Amino acid sequence: MSKHVWHPYSQMKTDKVLKVKSAKDSKITLEDGREIIDAVSSWWVNPHGHANEHVAKTIYDQALTLEHVIFSGFTHEPAERLAERVSKKYPGDLNRVFFSDNGSTAVEAAMKMAIQYHYNRGEQKTTLIAFENAYHGDTFGAMSSSQPDSFFNAFKPFHFKVERLPVPTEENKAEVLAKFKAIALEGEAAAFIFEPLLQAASGMILYPPHLLDMLISMAKQHGILCIADEVMTGFARTGKMFAMEYLEETADICCLSKCLTAGFLPMALTLATDEIYQAFLDDDRSKMFFHGHSYTGNPIGCAAAHASMDLFEKEDFMPKINWIGQQHRAFLDKIKNHPKVTKPRMFGTMLAFDWNTGEGATYFSSLRNTLYEFFLSQGVLLRPLGNVIYILPPYCITKEELEQVYTAIEKALDSIDG
Repeated sequence: MSKHVWHPYSQMKTDKVLKVKSAKDSKITLEDGREIIDAVSSWWVNPHGHANEHVAKTIYDQALTLEHVIFSGFTHEPAERLAERVSKKYPGDLNRVFFSDNGSTAVEAAMKMAIQYHYNRGEQKTTLIAFENAYHGDTFGAMSSSQPDSFFNAFKPFHFKVERLPVPTEENKAEVLAKFKAIALEGEAAAFIFEPLLQAASGMILYPPHLLDMLISMAKQHGILCIADEVMTGFARTGKMFAMEYLEETADICCLSKCLTAGFLPMALTLATDEIYQAFLDDDRSKMFFHGHSYTGNPIGCAAAHASMDLFEKEDFMPKINWIGQQHRAFLDKIKNHPKVTKPRMFGTMLAFDWNTGEGATYFSSLRNTLYEFFLSQGVLLRPLGNVIYILPPYCITKEELEQVYTAIEKALDSIDG
């Protein structure tokens, strides 16, 4: 382990760090020669596999033409074309695209847009509405709207005001709708932020489209902007290009990152409606959107995103997504009655289940490190969310590689106590 590197979401006193030499398609090659199947797409960013040649060549060509330029007062074709390309694909009329660097900053921009939208219109609305157990990132606004087990306790005094809703189910929908209406009637809510249909970092929690439709509809009736955090669910993870395609209602703002650049470069997009955009247009310069980053709209990042979109638009793309779902379904059917398996579930290319510890799902389960190390010993990278096991593979994964992942899970179920 390096004496100088501080790794993210790692307990540096105890966690092991593996040194990577190279990666190709679904496999990571370590410095010691071992090969590991990347069954979590390297934190969900890598849809097409590592070192994809089309993406790499497109980046190379762009780097020889324009590597970067200040994006305030200047523009360029890769960014303009990417904004148009993504906004045309996203459900609804989110025609304005703001560039940033990662999922957290996409969310941060979205929240600031929503609050300043009301402020510019003379409305004092600063409260956010979010689900319990949500995770939207680790910058301050994103932290405020998140509620994972004790991740951000040190920063609670600095959080925005957030009203919490239980994740909606058929059993609690009346309670959730009544609470949402009560919050809305107070007149202080600026925005409702949600991960559409799949809460990822909270433990791959699913909830039904029609219930989210009901909440979005109620929000719009009360002038509350709706922010769809599709940082994880975007770009076919759920079986459709975007999770909002499962809904009747549309968002006012959307956050995209992760798979956007095929895992090659940091970039994020915050999409918004023309109505929101218009609220910032004024002769008064104090009403403009005071947000930006040095690498906003980076042309090489845009080129990577275009190359990724090219691959998404190939004729054989959706059949592969469907095939992964079919493999997952067959594997879940095989293990669903195992005594250690509870809440087996899948959505698109995501498969998950809770390992039955008798304590429910918890991120800090002591079982997590045991399982993580065991999977690595089987040549598979899986990062359990506590005692929640999930698979979220790159779309290029082969049948043989998927079988190796499934076999590692079966071996764990049969050999590890907990």
